[in-house]
This record gives sequence, C-alpha cells and structure tokens, in this order.
Amino acid sequence: MNGIKIRGTGRGVPGKIVTNQDLENVVDTGDEWIASRTGIRARHYCGEGETFSSITAKAARRALEDAGVSPSEIGACIVATLSGDSLVPSAACVLQQALGLPEDIPCFDLNAACTGFLFALHTMECLLNASPRRFGLVVGAENLSRLLNWEDRGTCILFGDGAGAAVVECREGWPSISAVMGCHGNSELLHVPGAETGVHSYISMEGTKVFKFAVEAVPWCVDQVLKKTGRTVEDIDFFVFHQANARIIDLAVRKYRIPPEKYYKNIAEYGNTSAASIPLVLSELRQQGKIGPGSRLLAVGFGGGLTWGGCLIEFA
Repeated sequence: MNGIKIRGTGRGVPGKIVTNQDLENVVDTGDEWIASRTGIRARHYCGEGETFSSITAKAARRALEDAGVSPSEIGACIVATLSGDSLVPSAACVLQQALGLPEDIPCFDLNAACTGFLFALHTMECLLNASPRRFGLVVGAENLSRLLNWEDRGTCILFGDGAGAAVVECREGWPSISAVMGCHGNSELLHVPGAETGVHSYISMEGTKVFKFAVEAVPWCVDQVLKKTGRTVEDIDFFVFHQANARIIDLAVRKYRIPPEKYYKNIAEYGNTSAASIPLVLSELRQQGKIGPGSRLLAVGFGGGLTWGGCLIEFA
C-alpha cells in the first residue's frame, strides 16, 4: 500500500475567548484550581456569527492554500467530529458544498472522539490507494461548548471549540503512516447522549478513571508505533499528543525523556478540543516553522469510546 504525507495544514479558531476567570462567574471554580489540575487557562467558544461549519470551512480553506492544492484535486474528504451542526447532511458533505469539492468523491464524518483525526488519517490513506486523485482532505473539528453541563464543574471547564485541517498526498513508494488503533466499548467513563433520548446531550465523564486510561494508552501507542516502524525516540522530530490534560503529556515526556524542543502544548489556550486537538497542534507548529518538509512526527490520541491510536506522520 502506498503511504501518505501531509502537504498543508490550516486551522479555524473562534474569536470568543473564555478564560478561567470568566468561568468563575458561571461555576464554583477558580483559575488556580483549573490550571493546576489540567494546564488549561482559556478556551475558545463559537460566538456571534460563528458556527461549527464556518470554522471547519476556514480550517479547510487554509489547508488547501498552504498545500497549493485546488478543491478539484481532492479525492476524498473526511471530517472527524462528534459535534457537527447536523446529523444529516454530514459535516463533510456541508464542507464539500462550501468548498466546491468534486461530486464523485466520498465525503463523510467519522466519530472516534478525541482519536478521530488519527482514525481519519488512516482511513484516508486506505481511500486514496483506490482513488484516481492523489490528494485528500482530513479535518478534525468540534463545537463542544454547546454540549457542556454547567452544573458539572469537572467537565464544563475542560472543553473548547476549534477546527484543524490537513491536506494529505498519496504517492507510490511513500511509507505508510503505520497506524495503530484500538477501541474498548465503554459508555460509562465518557458519554454524550444522542438526540431525542429524553436527556440532554451533555458531556459526562469520570475524570479520574479516564485519566488512568490515558496514562496507560499513551505509552502503549508510542511503543507500538516505534516497534511497527523500527524507529527510536531519537528518530522522531516531534511528538504530538492529544491535548486533554497537561499532566498526561508531562508523564509521557518524562517516560521517554523527550527534550523540550520535540514536543508542544497548546492546551493552556484551547482546552480540550477533542478531534480538533491534534490538527490544531500541527497547524501551529507548521506556522511557527518548527516542522516542515521532511519532518517526521509521532502522533498519539485517546478519547471516548474508548478509543486510542498512534501513527507516524511525515510532511511532504
């Protein structure tokens, strides 16, 4: 199977910034309490004139521009999300219309919660191997602010809105991203009820147990990707972790002795943006010039489902 590499990235971030101090007026909490437990200082919410679809389209357009790829060259479009504007049409079909993507390509949503972007990358690699077009559009996007239960301070402080996108290219002879994925069905630790179930579609989570799951899942994914690719920690230019909790990232950094110049945290500004988390990091790193052509990244995600995954991403 031919592999894929990232050709361009982009992000769409809502303009409304909600700080920890702002939340003190809404829920019994405080900046020190939130920051010391999570590393979060602020998050972005969709405000007036901003929607899930608008930030998704913004991220996708910027990724296409960065890649130098036109919409007509896209062979498939996947949006990883659990919070689109509608169940039908899918966010990917809405995006197809907004961008003018070809009508003879698959466009669909993928829900693997916070691991969704990595699941989507792996799926895109498979799709492009059977497509006459060699470019694909992968987006991770969320509007989680509308799913918050303001009576639950353990979850309402954590999540934010945002979108990140990547244009990938598939070529003969390129290595696979060597994705490792896993799922363990569990509707108790992290749950969002569906439409018309008789209860509000609020995020509910058993934070301590999810934290324990994450600190086990992250090193498993790192170890499996390194084993599958025959690489070592020293071979990786950058480690990209899902931004759920700063302490989870810090534990991984200490375990693998990752130097400061090889990892990145933006959770202080964005909070947990679920499927948008990893592509937001990729976009910021690229804009800052910390990664570029030839860069080799090991990305790890984990989230509700329960789901987990990792892969080796290279930039074209």
